[in-house]
Amino acid sequence: MYEKITPPDIGSRITFKDGEPIVPDNPIIPFIRGDGTGVDIWPAAQKVFDAAVHAAYGGKRQISWFKIYAGDEACDRYGTYQYLPEDTLQAIKEYGIAIKGPLTTPIGGGIRSLNVALRQINDLYACVRPCKYYAGTPSPHKTPEKLDVIIYRENTEDIYLGIEWRQGSLMAEKLISLLNNELIPGTPEHGKKQIPLDSGIGIKPISKTGSQRLVRRAIRHALRLPKDKQQVTLVHKGNIMKYTEGAFRDWGYELATTEFRAECVTERESWILSNKERNPDITLEDNARQIEPGYDALTPEKQAEVTSEVESVLKAIWDTHGSGQWKEKVMVNDRIADSIFQQIQTRPDEYSILATMNLNGDYLSDAAAAIVGGLGMGPGANIGDTCAIFEATHGTAPKHAGLDRINPGSVILSGVMMLEFMGWQEAADLIKKGIGDAIANREVTYDLARMMTPPVDPPLKCSEFADAIIKHFH
Repeated sequence: MYEKITPPDIGSRITFKDGEPIVPDNPIIPFIRGDGTGVDIWPAAQKVFDAAVHAAYGGKRQISWFKIYAGDEACDRYGTYQYLPEDTLQAIKEYGIAIKGPLTTPIGGGIRSLNVALRQINDLYACVRPCKYYAGTPSPHKTPEKLDVIIYRENTEDIYLGIEWRQGSLMAEKLISLLNNELIPGTPEHGKKQIPLDSGIGIKPISKTGSQRLVRRAIRHALRLPKDKQQVTLVHKGNIMKYTEGAFRDWGYELATTEFRAECVTERESWILSNKERNPDITLEDNARQIEPGYDALTPEKQAEVTSEVESVLKAIWDTHGSGQWKEKVMVNDRIADSIFQQIQTRPDEYSILATMNLNGDYLSDAAAAIVGGLGMGPGANIGDTCAIFEATHGTAPKHAGLDRINPGSVILSGVMMLEFMGWQEAADLIKKGIGDAIANREVTYDLARMMTPPVDPPLKCSEFADAIIKHFH
């Protein structure tokens, strides 16, 4: 069945139904140690996971770990350039949930990124990145504790699909010629624009299916949160890229107001409803005037369009969402991408779940992680309907490999996400408590130790940090 790996003798497979995992008490979970510092952080992380499961459930639940290979370690075992062997892909597909350390991106041709390849091969369309502050973690911000967001980044589309052509190549020249001579002139809104002949060309596909399945997961997650965190913000650059990023926003709203009509309200709908709640006799025109800036300067046709919107919202959802009922619904709003980078710093407590396309989400998740202490404290998950991979979000840091000094927090917190996804919340909560108490007690590795005031000297080793987390379970 496998060429160079053997599954554990004890344990059962995790299966999926309707996009959710069905987890036995003794699941087999494949793990990829990771390159570089993976040699240090994986043993520390596994020790914490096993201790938490034992502390939470005694002998009733237990993970059977299944070692698989990717990156440099895979090349050592399977041969040169075998960064992602078939054994590994088959094991992840068969067992459903896997966890991994950091992987080296191969230099030169072939796979551009092992992480991107794993996402695309397994259709792991949702990259989920929680950014939450643990008290005592050094941060460049004065109030990092105000940020508590979960970023849902679309994982399979956008420019990360990797469809591009090098400048000067025959295909690039053919495509530029087609665009300049036929497609652009045939689209009046593009005017006399032309693409420079010496351009490289990339394609940015954003699909309705891809957008809505991401937003669907984001809304379902919001429904599991406390009421004050039940909000989904669609992040986009639709003011510039109207038919890709603007469509992402529109499709997100469409999903929220159809499939989740009973559970959701849009920000604009909430304005219309609250206007009528404050003034039951308000006219449709005055309501429209309050929700649309510059209403009186609009053309009669545009004014009629906004007034019609108000009328249709009140007719459709006043009975189910009016009289304050909308305050108990999931709030769905949208923000321009460049604006949200400012707002997660200046108004962080106003946001909960941010749903975004691939490139914006890549930037945004790292920026948010920096506020709460950096990528060393940043967990990540890649989730699809039949598979999920949990991963460290930082690089391999090869110069630190084997020194037992690196912070294992990213993989450990990714394991917390994995346990929560499996429904093993009690074990996940123990690890979160252990990490929080260890940091608050200044028991940290060098990356956090040197930034604390005063600095912690000596810092804990990677393995010692794992022990400190376990010590604080109770």
